[in-house]
Amino acid sequence: MNNRVLALQISVSTVCLLLAGPSHSGGLYLSSFGDPSMGTASAGANAIANDASTAHTNPAGMTRLDDHQFLGGLAPGFGTVKFKADAQTPSGGTDGGDQGDFIPISSTSYVHKLSDRWRLGVSMLSFSGASLDPNDDWAGRFETTKVTLFTLSFLPVVAVRVTDWLSVGAGAAISYGRLDIDVLAPPPIPGEPKVKLDDLDDWAVAPIASVLIEATPELRFGVVYQGETDFHLDGKIKIPTGVTPALELELPLAQAVRTSIYWDATDRIALVMNSGWEDWSVAKSLPVSTTAGAGGIPLKFRDTWYLGLGGYYQLNDAWTLQTGFRYDSSALKDRNRTTALPIDRIWTLGVGGLYDYSEKLKIGLAFSWTNLGNAPINRTGGTVKGKYSRNEIFLFNVSLNWKKLPWSGRGTF
Repeated sequence: MNNRVLALQISVSTVCLLLAGPSHSGGLYLSSFGDPSMGTASAGANAIANDASTAHTNPAGMTRLDDHQFLGGLAPGFGTVKFKADAQTPSGGTDGGDQGDFIPISSTSYVHKLSDRWRLGVSMLSFSGASLDPNDDWAGRFETTKVTLFTLSFLPVVAVRVTDWLSVGAGAAISYGRLDIDVLAPPPIPGEPKVKLDDLDDWAVAPIASVLIEATPELRFGVVYQGETDFHLDGKIKIPTGVTPALELELPLAQAVRTSIYWDATDRIALVMNSGWEDWSVAKSLPVSTTAGAGGIPLKFRDTWYLGLGGYYQLNDAWTLQTGFRYDSSALKDRNRTTALPIDRIWTLGVGGLYDYSEKLKIGLAFSWTNLGNAPINRTGGTVKGKYSRNEIFLFNVSLNWKKLPWSGRGTF
């Protein structure tokens, strides 16, 4: 097999892994960021606007905050990913063991009150990330052996209250992504030696715009638009022959529209809902080039949608309980799926609680369970066939939202 064919074949796995991550939204974008909305599986996240996390969930909602606020959240967890190969799978090999790994998710957000009408905000978080580590002798070794994906996004945003019932927000997501991956070179290369992709990275920017409509004191609607992110990834492929061709890959991440509703149904109960659409058909086919040649990658992605429902119950003056669930459609048909993207339709369940520790601090605790489906692998001409007996993600969240900061009341006009 010549270097050109091998480089392009490995690039297919690279793209799929970059898009995958421990994701929840259509299997491609995260929906949990270590903030309090994890307790409702993100239902209502774009409309609740009760803490500093609104700087990234809906910038327009920052106008609802009385003063400067800061939120920090951690959501460590782990994935359980176990593959069951068909007896007649072409490549042979084992099930790969548990491919899941530790998942670190975190976010920080700050909202600054400029005036009664204007707010500035900034957030730092990760939209996606991945860590898969199957055994080297497993059935899907020619598509995935080990991968580490790191992403980090910086979101500067601004919001203004236009009327008593309408606020608008805008900003940008400035994102960095880096991918390191090992795969085994397929036959006819003897010995199945490892091929490495190192330091495949880029910076990209996507616009963000949002509105918050407060129809009544008890009812509000949030709408958020996130523009397309165009990554131009550069790196090197270390092939066992000693040749290290450069790799360039154009990778668009979908534009998306997200909507949420928040309704105070009674003095103690609030109901929330969200829905959204993501334009993943933009990644049907991706151009890729190396110093050994150029070609296209037929990913055959399709648009996704999601729907979530949840609620809040005020137990007493200190505690508010949360729960919610969410359904995401699959971005791939069964015949187009690879082991580098082991997702299907997605169910997410969240439970949690918010504790008013003091007038200055609110603490959030949450647990999230995500089922990524059986994700059958049955591509024509593929090296592996089968499905996943376990395909789950478990996250545990702690968030701290400071409502009274040392400089509260200052820096305004």
